[in-house]
Amino acid sequence: MRIYNHPAPEDFALERIFYALSDSVRLDILRHLSRVTEATCGELGGDRPKSSMSHHFRILREAGLVQTRVAGTVHQNTLRRAELDSRFHGLLDAILKQMP
Repeated sequence: MRIYNHPAPEDFALERIFYALSDSVRLDILRHLSRVTEATCGELGGDRPKSSMSHHFRILREAGLVQTRVAGTVHQNTLRRAELDSRFHGLLDAILKQMP
């Protein structure tokens, strides 16, 4: 079973967050996760190649935006809203308000 590393909120960096959000695929993932409790990689990937989606999830995890947990053969992803708000209050809401 794969275990993913997730940064602690005090290690979140704006540069990484903004880099993670500079890609439309990652913005789509963030938008979707803001509307649900959690979602599988398959739900969020659409028709994109698995290797490409793995890259996008890694970038989102490293920035602290997403937490991935393994549940059997499925990877469940959640938005780290509370942790992001504790570090950068209001940032996530401001970003999500700008998204269609």
